[in-house]
Amino acid sequence: MRTGIGFWLKAVALAACMASSSALAQSFPSKPVTMLIPFAAGGPTDVVGRLVGEHMSRTLGQPVIIENAVGAAGTLAGQRLMAAPADGHVILIGHTGTHAAAVSLNPNLKYRPVEDFAPVGLVNTNPIFLTVRKTHPSATLAEFVTWVKANEKAASNAHAGVGSVSHTTCLLFNTVVGVKPNGVPYRGTGPAMNDLVAGQVDYLCDQAVNVAPQHRAGTIKTLAVASVARATALPDVPTSTEAGVPGFKVEVWNAMFAPKDTPAPVVAKLNQALKGALADAAVKAKLNELGAEIPSAELQEPAGLRSFVGAEIERWAPIIKASGVRIE
Repeated sequence: MRTGIGFWLKAVALAACMASSSALAQSFPSKPVTMLIPFAAGGPTDVVGRLVGEHMSRTLGQPVIIENAVGAAGTLAGQRLMAAPADGHVILIGHTGTHAAAVSLNPNLKYRPVEDFAPVGLVNTNPIFLTVRKTHPSATLAEFVTWVKANEKAASNAHAGVGSVSHTTCLLFNTVVGVKPNGVPYRGTGPAMNDLVAGQVDYLCDQAVNVAPQHRAGTIKTLAVASVARATALPDVPTSTEAGVPGFKVEVWNAMFAPKDTPAPVVAKLNQALKGALADAAVKAKLNELGAEIPSAELQEPAGLRSFVGAEIERWAPIIKASGVRIE
């Protein structure tokens, strides 16, 4: 008899839970949605988040408010999301650094990127360019490799701080060619690029949104794009394979996450709004202007993103281990 009552109570609880989730999904969103961005306003992740968020607000029928939750090498926003109610009204744009490289870089990371969030979908990918100061003696990537090996102790590698995309992607380059130059951290890629233009540092790995204007103006040298094919934003720049360093292949990405226990129907609504934004011609055109690529249909889905993040964590682990870099 007790077994029968126990089963009945469990069934009632399950039905109540399902009804509650269904009701929440039907009313969602009942207020503005806050989108957490791990970095300062004006950076690549912020620009992409605002672009996608504006379109999503029209689909959801509520404003999507951007909040730049900056700190802890980009991981503060993830901590904020973990503490948010699991109702879909707070979401996060995470990226390569915060949800892949950070696992190996930061032994005290406060979250597990795969287990502690509900994936919504991959937002975009971006090619990475290796750039040098205009006055640098190297005219090609092959020449630069020769130079940096000969001048390893004097070479200066600018980046936007340990764990940033500009840091981790150049870590890959440095590991591939076998050098450990002097890292020069900045409070963002904007100041880093300014010093590269001024000739104060030797090289910087960065995204098209920052590289393209300077490349077109002739204020820097862009030696290669670290991708399989040439970038549509800068088609005159050779790939790393064409330039003689085939092991230097990397793309950075932005992805959307919700709190861990957000009901599946709410995640589905967020996912549909995201996919609607990525399918919009105007949004796609603006993303292309930024040098961003729209991900495959599979990676735009929650399950695809979950697998992708797990694979990215595994990919970055040996690169970061070889570099010896840690966030303490």
